[in-house]
Amino acid sequence: MGAHTDKFKVIIAGGGPNGLTAAHALHQAGIDFVVLEKRANVVLDEGCSMVLGPANLRVMHQLGLYHRIKPISAVIGRSRNYLRTGRKYQDTTAPKLIKKNHGSGLIAFHRAHLVQALYDSLPEDAKERYHLSKSVSDITTDDTGVTVTCSDGTSYAGSMVLGVDGVHSTTRRLMRKLALAKDPSLAPNWDPERPFPATYRCLWYSFARPADEAPGLACATTHRDLSSMYITGIERAWVFLYEKMAGGPTTDRHRYSEEDVDRYVALFDDFVLNGTLTVRDTFKLRLTHGMADLQEGIARRWSWGGRIVIAGDAAHKFMPNAGLGFNNGVQDIVALCNLLRGAVVGGVGVPPSAETLDGLFEEYRALRIRALEADARQSAMMGRLHAWPNLLYQFAARYILSNERLVRFHMSKIVPRKTKKALVLNYAPADEPFEGLIPWDNPMPHPCRSRHGG
Repeated sequence: MGAHTDKFKVIIAGGGPNGLTAAHALHQAGIDFVVLEKRANVVLDEGCSMVLGPANLRVMHQLGLYHRIKPISAVIGRSRNYLRTGRKYQDTTAPKLIKKNHGSGLIAFHRAHLVQALYDSLPEDAKERYHLSKSVSDITTDDTGVTVTCSDGTSYAGSMVLGVDGVHSTTRRLMRKLALAKDPSLAPNWDPERPFPATYRCLWYSFARPADEAPGLACATTHRDLSSMYITGIERAWVFLYEKMAGGPTTDRHRYSEEDVDRYVALFDDFVLNGTLTVRDTFKLRLTHGMADLQEGIARRWSWGGRIVIAGDAAHKFMPNAGLGFNNGVQDIVALCNLLRGAVVGGVGVPPSAETLDGLFEEYRALRIRALEADARQSAMMGRLHAWPNLLYQFAARYILSNERLVRFHMSKIVPRKTKKALVLNYAPADEPFEGLIPWDNPMPHPCRSRHGG
């Protein structure tokens, strides 16, 4: 596992949803890879819900994964907003307009179930390249490639590292260390070691979906500096409890104990989640739970030296209220893998140089930044409309943005302008799975075009 080879190889740091998506995309591209996951198990039932929209379900279809995801997913068809007391002030089926426009609605699923589906559908030879208990501790580069060393002493050589190891990314930290060691003058224009401040924190938990509640309901309970979200899936319901932290934004990393969790939940005891159920009713039924600060931001530097690049939460982190985190991670993977395949195939057997990869990584970020900035603004706005910090947000949430005509206008006219621009893998031929009123800007690749590198 030590020496570099002439074959192009990607070392994926992080084996969660984004890492597994990257593994599938690279496998389809015919690019060698290895996945290093720090956890001891592929699947740990400790997360909450995730959401995918039709744009990225198209990508999952290209990868042959949609049929795996569909049975574990609930289509969100109704949205309701409540006051803390349980008084309902919005009830809309506007989310169904997404399916009308794009051929599929938003789907919600349990994170652990998604990870299981993504891993199970990897080909057997790809599963052999997925390694557990591999915590990255060091990265070194040279003229021929990169070597990643893990805390257990093992090392893996390749052409580049793709860091999809989350908001507290080790890859991002080591990349920064290497860059500033080589050229300290970069420091003023490089991100700090902790680039994403947090203004809010969140506790999430899941429990068995109530038998009398249909899948596909999304509720928000709004209040000053506090809010909740309640979503129903196929088997589970998920709850998110948000609080605006005192003292303003912080980059300190907090780890929360069970005592912290108990104190935090007490703040929300009487919150009515769906008109009847309260936090007090449901938290005692929890199957999983967790708590963390909610970092927000987009990193300025995504790559270095043509050997290291980051994606997903390692590169950008949003408030989760709008469900845009994993969706953007998938789009990152698509943009990067399209460029990588073009460079590897275009090299006619010669791996792309570090200089070529450096330019490719810059192009990748440029392809993604405008959509990311828009989604970051949307996510931040929705989080603050739920847990409103002042009267302006309260008024907007209660009386303007809950107006049914405005909601439907937004879903019918504004959302499609962004959704239709989404990328697909330009080398993975497939029939179009979703057709609605709005045509896609990027059609599925034709089989003949795909064979020639698309």
